Amino acid sequence: MRIIKLIALVFLLLRCSSPVDTITILEPVHISNDSIVRTGLDVLIEDHLNYLKGRSIGLVTNHTGITKNKEKNYELFQAIPVVSLKRIFAPEHGFYGEASAGDKVDYDGKNTSGPEIISLYGKTRKPTKEMLDGIDLIIYDIQDVGARFYTYISTLGIVMEAAGEYGIDVMVLDRPNPIGGEIIEGAILDTAFKSFVGYYPIPIRYALTVGELSQMAVKEGWLTSNPPNLTIVKMDGWKRKMFYDDTNLPWIPPSPNIPDLETAIIYPGMCLYEATNVSEGRGTNNPFKQMGAPWMTYTIAKEMRDLSFEGIDFKYAKFKPKNIPGKAEKPKFENQRCWGQKFEITDRNKFRSVEVAIQSIYITFGLFTEHFRFKQGRLNKLFGTNQLFLLLRGKLKNDKGKLIKSPPELLKTLDEDRKKFSVKSASYHLYN
Repeated sequence: MRIIKLIALVFLLLRCSSPVDTITILEPVHISNDSIVRTGLDVLIEDHLNYLKGRSIGLVTNHTGITKNKEKNYELFQAIPVVSLKRIFAPEHGFYGEASAGDKVDYDGKNTSGPEIISLYGKTRKPTKEMLDGIDLIIYDIQDVGARFYTYISTLGIVMEAAGEYGIDVMVLDRPNPIGGEIIEGAILDTAFKSFVGYYPIPIRYALTVGELSQMAVKEGWLTSNPPNLTIVKMDGWKRKMFYDDTNLPWIPPSPNIPDLETAIIYPGMCLYEATNVSEGRGTNNPFKQMGAPWMTYTIAKEMRDLSFEGIDFKYAKFKPKNIPGKAEKPKFENQRCWGQKFEITDRNKFRSVEVAIQSIYITFGLFTEHFRFKQGRLNKLFGTNQLFLLLRGKLKNDKGKLIKSPPELLKTLDEDRKKFSVKSASYHLYN
């Protein structure tokens, strides 16, 4: 009996760690001369519709799953006679993008017409065998923001693992990384801090499209199980140097507190303030573009300005967070006047959000030690390592055992992560 159990365990480990049988990259066929980038959805519908013939589809998507002409993916699939759209799976923030960060979503019995909608941010985050019954192809089509802790890519990984467990193929419809495919920032996630806000060993700002990330995840063995076949439908016209407004695609806020591209660029660093008792601007018209607290002063803006960061200016901020249903439920310091700093990007190619955030948090701790607090577990998960926490506590050491006493010293260490990931990820690039 013991031998049988060991054989079964070995078989399970081999199954979980084995690569996908095939990874298929679908290239655009009809190259567009238009200045508008064609997303993976556009390319699939216009160039590769035959791949959907006879398939029973489970669609992982939300309100961002549209074509360049704002046509909704699920409506297009429903209109194709040879395709059966069985179910729709929605990530954090809901199918309609209607829910605040962290709010559980449940659609049980609420969708009376069309395919059943199942929330993957409610009772479960992983599709069950019952949910996937009758499905032979899972299509993932969601616009991301390019930050590791933005949970849509975590949902992608979990869905691919479920697909691997139940022998279901996966197709990823590629979309632009809105903050570009060249700038890499932040620590590579230490897997000891793996969580739903950090599912892969990648930097905070990882400079990959979701299609590139999906193939990297399976080839690097980051998933517990891989789908038998992974198909990535490439975009037409996207370049690594592009920010989202260079694509000429319509901007659809991917979640309630990422209303515009500038916020998305600032987000990778300033989201770290979520682990503190400082408001990151939720409950205002400028989430992540400003931060403050009732006990802070404008001194933080003055100190940051004196550091002469490239690509950003620091202004005085005074704001009062409000409860906004579906956007900011019970924000920090609700209805209290906050003072602090506002961020204005002057050159997005030079601006480094994570670098600015590290220095800002460090200075905040130094100026307002009596008031400033942070949640160790949350900070480590968002940052991806315990380095920032240890720096704040005066306990961070380098490889030689010497104390790291300032943000610039930590940034030197993080630059090694950047170089390492830049080399490693380059082999998975699908675009120049």
